Amino acid sequence: MKKYNVGIIGYGWVASAHIAAINATNLAQVTAIYSSRQLDDADVSAKAGSTIQTYTDLQAMLADKNLDAVSICSYPYQHKDHAVAAAAAGKHLIIEKPLALSWEDCQAIETAVKKAGVKTCVCFEVRYSSQFTATKALIDEGLLGNIHYGEIDYYHGIGPWYSPFRWNIRKDAGGSALLTAGCHALDALLMCMGTDVTEVTSYDTKSRSEIFEPYEYPTSSVTILKFSTGRIGKCAAIVDCLQPYYFHTHLCGSEGSLLDNKFHSMKLGTNRHQWSTLAMKMLDSGDVSDHPYQNQFQTFFESIEQGVEMPLTSLKDALRTHEIIFAADQSASTGTTVKIG
Repeated sequence: MKKYNVGIIGYGWVASAHIAAINATNLAQVTAIYSSRQLDDADVSAKAGSTIQTYTDLQAMLADKNLDAVSICSYPYQHKDHAVAAAAAGKHLIIEKPLALSWEDCQAIETAVKKAGVKTCVCFEVRYSSQFTATKALIDEGLLGNIHYGEIDYYHGIGPWYSPFRWNIRKDAGGSALLTAGCHALDALLMCMGTDVTEVTSYDTKSRSEIFEPYEYPTSSVTILKFSTGRIGKCAAIVDCLQPYYFHTHLCGSEGSLLDNKFHSMKLGTNRHQWSTLAMKMLDSGDVSDHPYQNQFQTFFESIEQGVEMPLTSLKDALRTHEIIFAADQSASTGTTVKIG
């Protein structure tokens, strides 16, 4: 069985989770790492549990004909340049969220990928979590009926105790509450309700706590989505809260409702006076070591093997999510509703 050789671009916090998850698949292994810092091959290899060659020259790593794919774990403002360069070198792409910090950069990635004909996987790994695998199955089985309202919200205080805080506070690095982290919730909402969004209205604000004062952008936002069928969705992105991590989910349909890991279904005849409980692991941590990357990456390398597009988290899926995110941020900054084609 062929094992795909993968290079990592950017050796920071998220890269450690990518390396472990890629090596845990049965189809791929990390063999190279590019970093702007000089790394020790032996030290990096020992930590990864595999033989790795390190580079400080990205083009030198991309020139390796034995390298099949790259995982882009660099800062968000570097994603476009790194993705375009890797695609031009014929490498399949794993790209951390967000894709980029502007719609123009997202489109540049799309153009490069189409031109090169490479496969892509965008790290909206929440879609592969136990929580949303079970939630989507409930929806697909029709146990909630036709969903007319849904809210999926992201609550995670990204303060000085959190590794990315030092750069995440910058507008040119974090972008917005939605881009930096709330994108997971909005993407999950679209997975549950569909992508036929016609307009968005968003508002944002910021905590008065001194802890979050260094942020250069509003760190709490709420976005209302209107769908072509008249359905309504809501996504809150709160990265300045002082509370445990919470990925809130509430879906209301013609046959029942779901609240986090609890549900009621008229079709099943469950007790409407008491929630029934789903057995699933909840999303309860912002630590990348706890994210369901392995299942997502296994699926990605299987899709390469089969010559098909990545299911659930392809570039096409991610582009639609980002288009709506940028529309929401535009709405918040201008105080107007933004129409989406």
